[in-house]
Amino acid sequence: MRLGTSYGQIFRLSLPIMMGSAAQNIIVLSDNVFLYHFDHLQFAAIGVIGAFYLVLASIGYGFSRGGQIFIARKYGERDLQSLGAYFQALVLFEAILSVVVFAFIHLFGYEFLKLLISSQEILDYCYEYLKYRSYGVFFSYTGVALIALYTGIAQPKIILIDTIVLTVSNIILNYVFVFGKWGAPEMGIGGSALASTLAEVLAFVVFVAYMLYKKAFTTYHLSDFTTINVKRIYECFSISFPIVVQSALGLGSYFLFFTFIENNSAKDLEISNLIRNIYLILSIPAWGYSAGINTMVSNFIGTKKRQAVFPLIRKTAWLSFLTTSAITLPILTFPEFFLYPLFGSAENQLVSESKTILWILFPILGIFSFGSIFINGLTGTGHTKTALWIQTLFTIVYIIYSIIVIKFLKLNLYFAWSTELIYWIGIMVFVIVYLKTNKWHEKKF
Repeated sequence: MRLGTSYGQIFRLSLPIMMGSAAQNIIVLSDNVFLYHFDHLQFAAIGVIGAFYLVLASIGYGFSRGGQIFIARKYGERDLQSLGAYFQALVLFEAILSVVVFAFIHLFGYEFLKLLISSQEILDYCYEYLKYRSYGVFFSYTGVALIALYTGIAQPKIILIDTIVLTVSNIILNYVFVFGKWGAPEMGIGGSALASTLAEVLAFVVFVAYMLYKKAFTTYHLSDFTTINVKRIYECFSISFPIVVQSALGLGSYFLFFTFIENNSAKDLEISNLIRNIYLILSIPAWGYSAGINTMVSNFIGTKKRQAVFPLIRKTAWLSFLTTSAITLPILTFPEFFLYPLFGSAENQLVSESKTILWILFPILGIFSFGSIFINGLTGTGHTKTALWIQTLFTIVYIIYSIIVIKFLKLNLYFAWSTELIYWIGIMVFVIVYLKTNKWHEKKF
């Protein structure tokens, strides 16, 4: 597929990726909904550990984004031999990385969480989830390498299909293992983690089967493996590492945000977890456009169309904002109606308590839908270190603001969640200023 700058083509490329790039968000959301109906303390606990697991998942996803940039660039240059070599390097690196992360969880996971979580009961629930969930890293890390390939070559339909498989199987398995249905034991939060892990295994098998059916291994030289190409691995690592740190910083600060709230109040943690779940749903379009802009920017540079990059980013940002606004306004205006299928009746106390606070999400999502596109557009140019420095700066601001507002001043959740506004406004402004300098034109692979 040759890429253009029309709104229609941007939307067609991004739509399937919206689901694929938000796969972990969908899993966390599904886990949250079932636990909400099982036990409210376990629902509060998964608000913390879900944010932590997203940090771990972002490590694998971040490295895949670097590989995706190389794959898209080589696809734009029609160098399919190099494309296959970069994919092989990415898969090998992701496999090694999954072993390291798995070992960290089992050797140091409990002690690490103990440093940040004050409630022993919530700590035990968190580690129970993490223990079962850890086995999924092998499949999620190698799975994102497959997603990087199909996103990089602008063939995202299988990503949508695979995400549907992942979502449907996760919902069914959550029902079985959380509540102990169809002869399975009632496992609560541990069952939710087991369900998500098994769903990732199934989705991975479907993806590989599709690749074999479509003969992707031959078309893109994925099986031309004779030796370990250390140079390719290093190239993927060098451009991916800043992206990984970016993701870890962003989601890591989010995890700290939730631990600060947990230290203050279990009720505020429960309300914030509900807000976060709605945030996850409503941010899916922006995540999809963000992943799509990575591919489109890198592809355009590979086809010598640098002058079209900034207009492309700007168009995608507006499309992201309009799509996000279209689904956000109805849900925030009538939360009881739209949240009924997920969180119960209109008389639900938690939804009622959260209703006025939910409106903080509208400006947050508006700024996020712009900021996420610009930072990912910059990443797609290959200037990952610049993107890292910008995100690092505002992560520090995010954490300091959160500590002051939540831990010291103990202000309400309006002020606590407003840190998202400061974070994304700062990132958006700095990235736009940098892109207008045209310094990113100098980067070559």
